[in-house]
Amino acid sequence: MLIFASYKLLMPYLYDKVQSNFARQGLMKTLHASLDKVEPGMVEISSTFEESLSQQHGYFHAGVIASIADSACGYAALSVAPEGKDVLSVEFKINLMKPANTNKIVATARVIQAGKTLTICEATVHDASGQKLIAKMTATMMIVDIHE
Repeated sequence: MLIFASYKLLMPYLYDKVQSNFARQGLMKTLHASLDKVEPGMVEISSTFEESLSQQHGYFHAGVIASIADSACGYAALSVAPEGKDVLSVEFKINLMKPANTNKIVATARVIQAGKTLTICEATVHDASGQKLIAKMTATMMIVDIHE
């Protein structure tokens, strides 16, 4: 019970930590992305479709899909990073499984292994209903000192 109670107390601080970092990302603004959920080791980011985010067939562009999945992985890693640290992407691999012919995409990332220097994450990208798996990413994040 005590662990659950302290987890609940941590949540507002954790969301604020991730949200303040997210708000400084110009690309997330360009992609009309929103930070929807933050938990220790898990983050959800979504993007609402606009023509400016499309590729030639009218679907979400793969770059949008990769960008929100990468950011979700980064913020999942940040959510478990030590105080005074930040993260940078050092590698990712994405499988695009279906065309993103939807009005909204949702990237959900989870930390698989958090280490002292590197954190490994996985993300899935679904349509708004959560039924259609659009992409899957595996990413490596490096823990770095905060540079302001």
